[in-house]
Amino acid sequence: MFNFFLKSLILPFLFLFAGGFLTTQATGIVPVKNKSAKNFTVTDDLDKYYSNKKLGSFVENGKTYFRLFAPRATVVNLRFFPSLEDTAFFSQPMVKDNDGVWEVSFDGEYYNNIYGYEVINPEDGPEKSLITCIDPYAQAVASFNSYMNPRLSVVVPPDNYDWEGANWIQREWSDLIVYEMHLRDQTAHPSSGASKPGTYQGLIEKGKPGGIDYIKNLGVNTVEFLPLQEFGNCEIPYRQDAFGRFNTWNPYERNHWGYMTAAFFAPESYYAEDWEKLRWNQWSTAHLKARTDFKDVVKAFKKEGIAVIMDVVYNHISEYEIGNFKEIDKYYYLRLNDDGSYKAESGCGNDFKTERPMSRKLIIESLIFWMTEYKVDGFRFDLGKLIDWVTIEEIYKELRKVNPYVIIVCEPWGGGYDPAGFSERGWGSWNDQIRNGIKGENPYNGLGWIFGKWFGNNSPERIKSYVHGTLTKDENGLFKTKEHSVNYLESHDGYTLGDFIRKGLGDVKPGEVILNSSDFQKLTPRQMKLNKLGALFLYTSQGILMIHAGQEFGRSKIVPADLDVNDPLRGQIDHNTYDKDNAVNYINYNDAKANQELIDYYAGLAAMRTQFEAFRRAEYDDITFHKSPNEFSLMYSIEYKGDTFIVIFNANTDKSVLFNIPSGNYDLLANGKSAGTKTLGRVIGGVELEVETSSGVVLKKIR
Repeated sequence: MFNFFLKSLILPFLFLFAGGFLTTQATGIVPVKNKSAKNFTVTDDLDKYYSNKKLGSFVENGKTYFRLFAPRATVVNLRFFPSLEDTAFFSQPMVKDNDGVWEVSFDGEYYNNIYGYEVINPEDGPEKSLITCIDPYAQAVASFNSYMNPRLSVVVPPDNYDWEGANWIQREWSDLIVYEMHLRDQTAHPSSGASKPGTYQGLIEKGKPGGIDYIKNLGVNTVEFLPLQEFGNCEIPYRQDAFGRFNTWNPYERNHWGYMTAAFFAPESYYAEDWEKLRWNQWSTAHLKARTDFKDVVKAFKKEGIAVIMDVVYNHISEYEIGNFKEIDKYYYLRLNDDGSYKAESGCGNDFKTERPMSRKLIIESLIFWMTEYKVDGFRFDLGKLIDWVTIEEIYKELRKVNPYVIIVCEPWGGGYDPAGFSERGWGSWNDQIRNGIKGENPYNGLGWIFGKWFGNNSPERIKSYVHGTLTKDENGLFKTKEHSVNYLESHDGYTLGDFIRKGLGDVKPGEVILNSSDFQKLTPRQMKLNKLGALFLYTSQGILMIHAGQEFGRSKIVPADLDVNDPLRGQIDHNTYDKDNAVNYINYNDAKANQELIDYYAGLAAMRTQFEAFRRAEYDDITFHKSPNEFSLMYSIEYKGDTFIVIFNANTDKSVLFNIPSGNYDLLANGKSAGTKTLGRVIGGVELEVETSSGVVLKKIR
């Protein structure tokens, strides 16, 4: 390293790493524009470049290699930094091969070295040298928590992690009971009892009110984490012109959910820090600890028999970021409009050009890395329709070579809508039809079946199709097989199911300010009934089942009225909380206790679904629908492996309904009060059974 050219920077530290944006409290934000790129066009066929070489930084046979794919670059220099705080770096020129890969290697093992790349393309002016790009294949990155999220890459040492025999949990997709959750939110609230709240380690502390024990007691068998790949935590200044944008939408200047991925191979380091909250203008230095901590999380859940799914974002890259794919080669990695600007069908800017051969290679190698290095059981793909079909097919083929049971599901929208297309290619996808049909599309004029309403083209026949798994053999069906239908009523997006019901019932008016959130969180009897009715339908329908964290107690997302942030929704319910690393998103276990009845109901339904295969593995012809008294009542039977079940729903809000029960004797497993595997009483067939408003019943025939 002593032979390298030492270059001392005069420019401020952040000026270098934010790629020409000087950020100070005194001067604000001043952009440095690349005028030479304004009218640049690419004539080369970039798809011809492809390499099978191992990319990134790695050590083999006593040598350390650095490789970067940058096919149009005219200069690439490797930059070493003595420490994160240094404004000086060592620079070493790299050599390009015929396939567009730049490489340099050194004798010795350069573990823990901090590095990045200077990448100069034909259209770049001299100011481009101010930007240091991270390595797209970096397995650890250090992030400076400020606007445009400057980062540096780290050469990771071997960790020799002891998995204690833990490996993939290989489970049929139809058996999945998925709990979608944000890792930090699960223990960040003081009521969780975690000694390390909001962290990887805090999540897996045993014997606490919140965290892994709480999740296990719900009876779920799979957790789905919102994005855990290193992402842009910071957005741009509020109500200021900055970086070509004017932020009118985010007074918190934060991204909390994580749908702004910056490094596809590195775990988010914020959750490994011992911080109460994100520390602005400071480095996150837990990048190596995050690797071990996340492995601890995966191992802990597997010990409980719970599989782990990662929510991944390959359709776009971090919008508020300098020193990444845009600066390495925007013409290769990004989808562009005719004027050279970035396409934004994702709604998040910077749509990733997945159809490029080396982009596809990076995506697949990233996914396999998480499967092999971290023992992840599967993935949920954000805005899947923005990923090209060839890549979709290759993902399915290559991942199944590694683990035939790997879970692959997506949002089947973004640049189109095609659940059937994903199903034809072996993918599962979120079923928005069951969501909108059962709950509704919006709580004002788009209420669904649990309210005794029909939304859109919903009808008794559509409700029946949801029971089957929304199959293409039924009119307006979506899926080739029920295993591809991810049935859900709530996700991180939109209103919580609890808030949707509160608003749909008119219990809270538009714009109403809620001053006592604890009292508001407590469900009324009518709200409780609708929450249970939706849950009962969900847990007895064929397909993959998913609930979102807090759904099990009807949680509400209320922005505190006394919050010291200029949020126009202060004191009101929020339906888009992506920017809130605060109590709005944190799971409050005191609120959960207030609605323990609903938690017990969800846990009982999970136990029933787990014990009795009929509710997840029944074939189409195993289900028979019986004559129902009116359009908002439903009764069907399931005959499966010698067991007979009767499932009854009354979604009428104004009257009880009498159902004719087939002859025989039955155990009552679920009603409007409780659910589980133990009988709640006996029901004699051949007579009428009265089912109260907004409730359901599950019967098991006694052999």
